[in-house]
Amino acid sequence: MNKNQKIILAIGAASLAFLVLFPPYDQYSIAHFKVPVFAGFYFHFAPPPYGQVNTSLLTLELVVVLVNAGIGWLLLQERPAAGARARRIGLQRAVLAFAAFNLVLVILFPPLESVFALTNAALPSFEGFYFIFGSRPNHTVVTTLLYLEVIFIMVNTAIAWLAFRPRAATVLTTDQARALAERLRGPAH
Repeated sequence: MNKNQKIILAIGAASLAFLVLFPPYDQYSIAHFKVPVFAGFYFHFAPPPYGQVNTSLLTLELVVVLVNAGIGWLLLQERPAAGARARRIGLQRAVLAFAAFNLVLVILFPPLESVFALTNAALPSFEGFYFIFGSRPNHTVVTTLLYLEVIFIMVNTAIAWLAFRPRAATVLTTDQARALAERLRGPAH
């Protein structure tokens, strides 16, 4: 592990500690005591009145930080010099950087729905994507859709990363090269 990878792991650990110290809270209002409303991020030891930690959103945030730390660790690994024609950034690294950007964007702009439009459907409706630190009164995060977004990003990233992996050059043994040459010559006339 090189110095840059250690820095990424330290940043990831600090981010995890910050997320645990300032988790997302849902708040139960007096008018709608059965429906939690997204209240924001509060210090763990000073929760809002009638507040409860939104464990689904917190888990998703922790997973995104861990995945982004893993992506950063992969991007910063040392590669052997490949020659003059090598790209500055490989396609696999570009895919990982794009995935990290998408994951951060999905967390910053989650799907929100009004508590007045809540239904008992398996996939709830949502009003739109709003900035997580902007105050939207009487709105809650639709964690089901947020999980689906993250899953789709991760699956697409894995497929693209595998599709862009460098192909290993096939090296033929002496016997294989001789057999291939004989097949290419064809039958003797």
